[in-house]
Amino acid sequence: MPEDQEREAESPARGEGGLPEAREHLRIAAMRPVLDTPRWWWPAVIALGAVVVVGLAAWAVQLADGLGVAGYNDRAFWAVYEADLVAFIGVSYGGAVVSAILRLTNATWRAPLTRIAEATALVTLPIGMLFIVPHLGSPQRIWELVWPPYWNLSSPILWDFFAVSTYLLATAVFFYLPLIADLPVAAARMAGRAGVRARCCRLLYRAVGGEREVGASKRQLIEGSIGLVAIMVIPMAVSVHSVLSFAFASSSRAGYAETIFPVYFVVAALYSGIALVAVAVAALRRLFHLEAFIHPRHFVRLGFILVGFGAVYLYLTFTEYLVDGYSGTTDNAAWVRQVLIGRYWIPFWFYFVAAGVVPMLIVAIPRLRTAKGVVVASGLVVVAMWVKRLVIVIPPATEPLVRSPLAAGGVLEGNWGSYHFTWVPISITLAATAAIPLLLLLVFRFVPILPIAEMEELESYEQVLTEAIEVTGGTTSLSPGGHPGGRPLIPPASACAPVVLPPPGAGGGGFDLSLRADCWPPHGHGPSGSTGLPPFGSGGWGR
Repeated sequence: MPEDQEREAESPARGEGGLPEAREHLRIAAMRPVLDTPRWWWPAVIALGAVVVVGLAAWAVQLADGLGVAGYNDRAFWAVYEADLVAFIGVSYGGAVVSAILRLTNATWRAPLTRIAEATALVTLPIGMLFIVPHLGSPQRIWELVWPPYWNLSSPILWDFFAVSTYLLATAVFFYLPLIADLPVAAARMAGRAGVRARCCRLLYRAVGGEREVGASKRQLIEGSIGLVAIMVIPMAVSVHSVLSFAFASSSRAGYAETIFPVYFVVAALYSGIALVAVAVAALRRLFHLEAFIHPRHFVRLGFILVGFGAVYLYLTFTEYLVDGYSGTTDNAAWVRQVLIGRYWIPFWFYFVAAGVVPMLIVAIPRLRTAKGVVVASGLVVVAMWVKRLVIVIPPATEPLVRSPLAAGGVLEGNWGSYHFTWVPISITLAATAAIPLLLLLVFRFVPILPIAEMEELESYEQVLTEAIEVTGGTTSLSPGGHPGGRPLIPPASACAPVVLPPPGAGGGGFDLSLRADCWPPHGHGPSGSTGLPPFGSGGWGR
């Protein structure tokens, strides 16, 4: 066989765009929400938009008639809107912080999930911030919050506004930086497409991503910037929800004045945020047919992370009620009694079962530890943690600070206020909930749903390992330059020398591979003579 034909036979299969077939499949899948319009897309957008419009109409009614139509009264001055604010801002942290942690730990299985996780954080945070507006009796004066002459520097609400605004900017940058390398690819895919949206997309891609595909030097600069922002995002998320908890903890009410609240709120935010990411990933995976890139093991690993935060949150819950109940003071004892066995016992125990016991059982039992099981557990966590925010907010707000002499026993004799739901806050809450999938669908109409450059880089990294193993045949040492850093992608058997490779994105260096014939293949990585590595598109990022 001639040499040219031999090289052509050994080369990987090529797709229509001249790329290796696997990469062509990746780019097609990543651009599918942008290029294709499924039959369900417009009905879904119209239905979600209708729910949002109903919520806006409910807010208009509240503006006309006052907060009384939302169930607020002198005995319940904080209720569902405050719970919504805490819950929606909290779930935004899961996407950004988990993505940041997985990037900093160089977890290769993160790649197909990062774009969805970061987009979820980006759309949920401003929705949560907007809940301060329906809570205000005079929302037209919200400009005083950002106008310096009206600042009250001793107010935790002002500092929370600063913290959330800064975190929103960091989240937007964190979402944008990985897009820089993908937008030139997206622009090339949109070439030749007609229509207003196609032209707008091409202009947008060229404006924020440039004309040409990103080279190695620029890619290293982008990776370094992503790493810096990832480092910044984590303490920002901790500070934001800590400051948010100060609005409660700095009050004098039983149930609010808790020193454990900063840690409690941060863990709750991460717990519910990871759950929302799992639900969003599962929905978009199914709707846009991303099963070849997002595998059940991704959900299982998210499930392990979910249960870890869930165990910490249950411990903090137990600590809070134990200390307050054991203290024996009238206010704290009355509050604990109302939550555990009083008028609020149903929502509390629903949270305890749905967000505490059930997720742990699902992940602990191997038969239930599947993609569907983790998604069910995550859905329960999202709903139950919102209910838990109601349990945190409403009971202390309905306790009277001024004891009436006509009620001899005070709070223990039924001198508690009440809050009742009306159609107005329910409509506004449902509108905010519907806005999350609506905004996600709109975002992915303009940007790739998968991080193309990152996944292709990891595929190239693993291909180097595969080719090196094939060249050595498990008997020789190959070190065309050596590299002191990195970590093995395949864990070696106990008798084998470690496989050391440079981390993805680290320029130069080469690799250093040492194996012995009597210890190959590594334990649990394929039959004898195989590399043990799945090909690109069959799970290379999910091990």
